[in-house]
Amino acid sequence: TGTNGKTSTTNMVARLLALLAKPVASVTTLGCFLDGEALDVPPHYAGFLATMQRCRDAGGHHAALELTSEALSLGFARAWPCQVGVFTNLSLDHSDAHGSPEHYLASKAQLFLSLPPGGTAVLNGCDANAALLAEVIGPDVHVVRYGVESRGDIWAPLDLTVTTPHVDFSGTRARLLSSARFPDLHGELELRAIGEVFVENALAALAAALTLGVPAAEALRELETVPAPPGRFQVVRQSPVVVVDYAHTPDALTRTLQTARALCRGSLSLVFGAGGDRDKSKRPLLGAAARAADRIVLTSDNPRGEPPLRIIDEVQAGIGAHPNVRRENERARAIRLARDDLRDEDLVL
Repeated sequence: TGTNGKTSTTNMVARLLALLAKPVASVTTLGCFLDGEALDVPPHYAGFLATMQRCRDAGGHHAALELTSEALSLGFARAWPCQVGVFTNLSLDHSDAHGSPEHYLASKAQLFLSLPPGGTAVLNGCDANAALLAEVIGPDVHVVRYGVESRGDIWAPLDLTVTTPHVDFSGTRARLLSSARFPDLHGELELRAIGEVFVENALAALAAALTLGVPAAEALRELETVPAPPGRFQVVRQSPVVVVDYAHTPDALTRTLQTARALCRGSLSLVFGAGGDRDKSKRPLLGAAARAADRIVLTSDNPRGEPPLRIIDEVQAGIGAHPNVRRENERARAIRLARDDLRDEDLVL
């Protein structure tokens, strides 16, 4: 669980658990899967139950689940206690559902409060919110901390971390630092996904998998083959580069723009909007994050029941003074606007 990185981390965990035994069930916002094969099940609790039944009937023993704060607030982890709980990070999101940041974090905490004796909590040691989770975890639950310094200050010694991360259009690489807890884990971490955030996700997945007995060397080899989930810094065109990303929180947009800026050799353009009927407080913060782009095209993004232009106004209020902001409510036209006058070295996100 966490604000960002849940789907990527869950996918990695499922691939690593398959090294122990198959089949492995996985449930994410992208759907329900058995050994990576999408299942034709309903996109709600009945589909989850059907997925778990299919896995059990096929002799499966492992499942990797992406757990939302709303599901956890309804008691999911009490009904389905996990052996390992992973916390990715926490930033502003779902304020409409929870009413306060405290309720949001408390909902995430349900996963860790429900861990059984002998279970493991895998916490982001560079996210200050994880320090609060550590205070409520039971005394018989093991705690493993991972982290990448680009996330934030380290609040406790890390059991898994890296140095010298390198990102290019072929993927992301970093050198693992040795650890007393995981002495067999060393060498290079190589990922096909593009961005330092995926190093965080991979470390979280590694910690979960190693805790359950996956051999370290096999885990690293497997991670080299895992593709990024669709829509996570997905390069859909070269020269000029066009990238699609699911970032919809201020934190995610900031970090995605940082990755884009590091890879962009020319001008960086951003086409984005904000969803309607929820999380209105984050709209100006999304606008503030967007200031990192050279060119901004504000457009509609699933307005639901709200007037799209009002949403655009609220996002633009956060952008403030910027030399190149355009507005186009119709998304296809907005994308075409962003493509105007591009050079081969430019990047559109």
